[in-house]
Amino acid sequence: MDPGQIWTLYRHEIRSALRERSIVIASILVPLIMYPTLLWVGFSAVSFLQGQAEAVTTRVGVAPVPELHQPLVDSLAADRRIQVVPWEGPDGAAATEIARGRMEAWMELTPPDQAGAAMEGNAQVRVLFTGVREGSRSALDRIEALTDEHRNRWIAEWRSELGVADAVWGDYAVVMEDQATSEDITRFILALLVPLLTLIMVALAAFYPAIDATAGERERNTWETLMTVSAPRSAIATAKYLYVATFGAVGGLLNLAALAISLRWILAGAGNGMGEELVQGGIPFSAIPVIVAGTALLGLFVAAGMLVFAVFARNFKEGQSMITPFYVVILLPALFLQSPNLEFTTGLAAVPVVNVALLLRGAILGDIPFLAGLITLISMAVSVVAAVALAQFVMRREEVLLGTGTGGFWGFITRTLRGRRTEA
Repeated sequence: MDPGQIWTLYRHEIRSALRERSIVIASILVPLIMYPTLLWVGFSAVSFLQGQAEAVTTRVGVAPVPELHQPLVDSLAADRRIQVVPWEGPDGAAATEIARGRMEAWMELTPPDQAGAAMEGNAQVRVLFTGVREGSRSALDRIEALTDEHRNRWIAEWRSELGVADAVWGDYAVVMEDQATSEDITRFILALLVPLLTLIMVALAAFYPAIDATAGERERNTWETLMTVSAPRSAIATAKYLYVATFGAVGGLLNLAALAISLRWILAGAGNGMGEELVQGGIPFSAIPVIVAGTALLGLFVAAGMLVFAVFARNFKEGQSMITPFYVVILLPALFLQSPNLEFTTGLAAVPVVNVALLLRGAILGDIPFLAGLITLISMAVSVVAAVALAQFVMRREEVLLGTGTGGFWGFITRTLRGRRTEA
């Protein structure tokens, strides 16, 4: 093959693609804008809903309590999110009010069990609520938190009266220290997001170019004209393949760049100032070459697979239906990559697509096992060569170029195998 001919055809494909609105939107604008925007909106929506839930005032009925535990009721009344409703009636009427939504919860203090009765003035808290309403569950959480505070204060007073020193009482203590820095947390979030979004965007960015390079040519009636140029069919197939692979890889890298640039605003949307703490970290520079190489390998593999299916389509709509199963299969690994406990083993390193996603995760976290990384590169290189060889074989066949075959890719494989058996 003549590299000059391939380069000329490749540039022609790129220029033609940039004039197609659907390709520009799906392969450039969507990776650059859509997913960072969706993530920001998602984080902001979660933050807004949490804020709304925190701001809602819950009505809590409180039965009369002993004077000793009146501070518990006072702490409930002091919470601006709780409206204390004095309750003199039976608990059955309170349950009815909760079921009708007039109260979120009801609380009373009852005598303790036999073991708890040894402590004078001890009591147990009984709370009625309904788990089918968010407001009622929120009221229960607030009552539990304030009850724990009241219990700790009351026990501290008892210890003081009994003369039990803090050092004696706290002889057995649990001290917890979080070793994860804000940079570690940021990288952990990116390690979950980047492989998933890269898989999605590479597949999406290559989707329309693959259809345009094959079914689009037929629909525009330019396929036969292209076949009459002086370049061999193998050069035409190579140029189309490189064009689709370029858009796939560029789409994945654009999405990654947009995600990295907008990281501060995305995480800031999580609220509570978390964004200001988390943006101290990011994608390490040492991971960038690995991410670029992994994205390029994904683009090369996905482009070959999509061309194999799309080349049998006669029009754009038919191309979409033929590529969609392959598109879904490519995205399936993303469902399994959301578990942070999934290890990058040598076995998974041999599985195409999955290994690249785990390689990207390991690069961001700074932990790539040497053997698993080597197997990943070898496995993807073999997969790309095999996919390209299959695409070249399919696109050189006369029935495929002329569109006379039926049954799509699987029909072509069946006819080819039958033909070889007949020759044997």
